[in-house]
Amino acid sequence: MLAKTVLSLGLWLRFAVGQNTPERGPQPSVSNSEGDLLFLLDSSGSVSYYEFSRVKEFMWDLVQPFTFGPKDVQTSIIHISTMPTMEFPFDQYQTSGDLQKAIRDTRQLMGDTNTGKALAYAKEKLFSGEAGARPEVPKVLVWVTDGFSTDDISEPMQLLKDMGVTVFIVSTGRGNYLELSAAASQPPEKHLHFVDVDDLPIITKELRDAILDIIQANRLHAVDITSSSFRLTWPKLLSQETGYYTLEYAPTDDLAKKRTQQVSGAHTGLVLSDLAPETTYEVALIPESNIHYFPPQTTRVTTLAEEVSPAQVLISESGPHSFHVSWAPTLDSVMGYQILYGPLPGNSVKLLEVDGKHNSTLVENLTPNTTYLVTVTAVYKSGKEKSLSAKACTQEEGSKVRHLRFEDMGPNTLKASWDSADGKVLGYRVRCRRQTGPSSVISVSPQIHSVLLTDLASGTTNKVCVKPMYKNQRGKGLCRMVRMQPATEAQGYKHRQRV
Repeated sequence: MLAKTVLSLGLWLRFAVGQNTPERGPQPSVSNSEGDLLFLLDSSGSVSYYEFSRVKEFMWDLVQPFTFGPKDVQTSIIHISTMPTMEFPFDQYQTSGDLQKAIRDTRQLMGDTNTGKALAYAKEKLFSGEAGARPEVPKVLVWVTDGFSTDDISEPMQLLKDMGVTVFIVSTGRGNYLELSAAASQPPEKHLHFVDVDDLPIITKELRDAILDIIQANRLHAVDITSSSFRLTWPKLLSQETGYYTLEYAPTDDLAKKRTQQVSGAHTGLVLSDLAPETTYEVALIPESNIHYFPPQTTRVTTLAEEVSPAQVLISESGPHSFHVSWAPTLDSVMGYQILYGPLPGNSVKLLEVDGKHNSTLVENLTPNTTYLVTVTAVYKSGKEKSLSAKACTQEEGSKVRHLRFEDMGPNTLKASWDSADGKVLGYRVRCRRQTGPSSVISVSPQIHSVLLTDLASGTTNKVCVKPMYKNQRGKGLCRMVRMQPATEAQGYKHRQRV
């Protein structure tokens, strides 16, 4: 009982956390996967039309990123009803568009919830060539249910799992936890989901990733794809003693450029480098063994477009004598950066050199109130160069506060406000020289642009100055005289702003 309580709490917590990240919109394409994916769809009268429609949307969202075809993912649907029915065979729809339309056009059959019969029927179809199923590919069953069945499911479900089928269960109803956790593949926290039908998007990515763990793990596929390389991984078929692997790869449009590598049977991965950007490669893995025959595994991988640096140049923290230059992205293929800068107009140019691992630098000893042309050039290890320019302006010497204004906040109290000064301000100093009474100085952080001035005697004229503070320069203060209301007027005080 305690184990059930803990596991149920874990499932509920996983559900609660997931509510913050529902999946929306088109998802990135997923390739290098191979498997037969069967949906066991509750099409009985216990499911409302609304629930049935939401489940169909969930099914499409789940498989939308997959690549479909005889060497990729194939999908089918079996209805749970009085008698089980296959909506379409695995090999009927080989494109995303056709499959989406087929799922959308699926109609509810109504009838009884004979899940046991549907599972026995699924066992036949998952391994039937006539139904389009393929031998020696991973088999995945996703059962979407409202939690009820009018016949026994334990025996046919166990037969499916004994035959190597991975079973995921999505319960949108109350359901019997013990029965469903026993029916799903183990562990249940990975293969069993309880979720309201309106919250199905919450579990879509998690369930898809779990399916991918199964249909990608048993075949050759590529990861860490860049513009010039990718890493191949494959299941462990051989050992150091039983054989070796031969890898052949070539551009799809120029197979004559085939390259070959051999690695020992202890390997389960290899990085292929020095590849062309935006190029599709045909890759074959051939296990060579004198003990067992293993059929070759193939995949198709497209390298990414070549990244260039700098793709953008940003100017920030501009002051009278310096500004900060940064750029992106930083690439391993870049040896270093050259930063050329000079005033406009003019022919005077200076050079800074920065290591290729850095993406910013400070340009100093500049002339105030001047426009500079800044050019960042990436020097690649291959000898190529790529440049990008931007304009930068230094600030006026001794930047000052602008638009000092006052607002009556009550008898003997004023609010002083100002617009921020230019450059990298460290803070502001506000000095109030009272006509009667002591002077005061208030220092505030650079984010603060107003202060309250108190103890200002009625009918007096006071001088208020605001001065910006800088690290390496003196800021120019702005001062104004402000007169407080006489006592007779203050008694009938009304809040008002002074210009």
